[in-house]
Amino acid sequence: MIVVATSDFEVYHGVVNELQDRGTEFTTVEPDAELPEHTAVVVTGGENADAFAGVTTIVADPDDPRRTVDQALTAVRGDGGRTIIGVDPGRKPGIAILAGEMIVAAFQVPIADAVDVIQREADEATSPVVRIGDGSRLESATLVNDLEGVTVELVDETGTTPYLGTGSRGMGDVLAAVNIARLEGEVVDTREIEPTAGELQVIKDRSREHSEENRAIDDRLARRVAAGELTIGEALAEHRGADDDIDSSAADETLE
Repeated sequence: MIVVATSDFEVYHGVVNELQDRGTEFTTVEPDAELPEHTAVVVTGGENADAFAGVTTIVADPDDPRRTVDQALTAVRGDGGRTIIGVDPGRKPGIAILAGEMIVAAFQVPIADAVDVIQREADEATSPVVRIGDGSRLESATLVNDLEGVTVELVDETGTTPYLGTGSRGMGDVLAAVNIARLEGEVVDTREIEPTAGELQVIKDRSREHSEENRAIDDRLARRVAAGELTIGEALAEHRGADDDIDSSAADETLE
């Protein structure tokens, strides 16, 4: 059982609300009271960090109760609570954080923000593994190549996208990420992908959609976007700069 024992109101309020939202069994006691017989984890504030000898103690961050509860749930599950991060790659990857079989968090963010989200979740876990689907080749390669200091597995994502019934629109990528997290893959350090002509065209079309001047970047810049060296916005800015240089040179020639 999780026991919340703190005199810090902010810690108490945040952690208790988070536990209630998740439907987790817990109890609360005063910091100086005797702990219940089946106590597995104590969540407390910094003022009582050393008060519970012999019991797994989580010192809560008052600004991040979700993280505190994640740590408590992982501790309760012991070795079966290893953090696994599943990722369904794409322009807006689905990301699922599992402690053992329990889903403790889920996200869907633009690809430009995905590495930061995954890295943050991995950095705050013990011996995590990140499992990334092998579809959306360019995006998955970007994620594999940009993650640092964490074990990454590339997973065959065939069949991981579930059927979505009425009212579940938008959940597919996150649910696929959960399924990917539950499949073992091949440990990889890098993923090198040579973009196809079709993939380059997709990037060029996306750059046109983002351009105020309805312009598309060239193949050279599209390849750099595919390799993760540039974002679409950065590629457009470089493309505009090159055009400005050409216009300036043409003007100089005319003046001469």
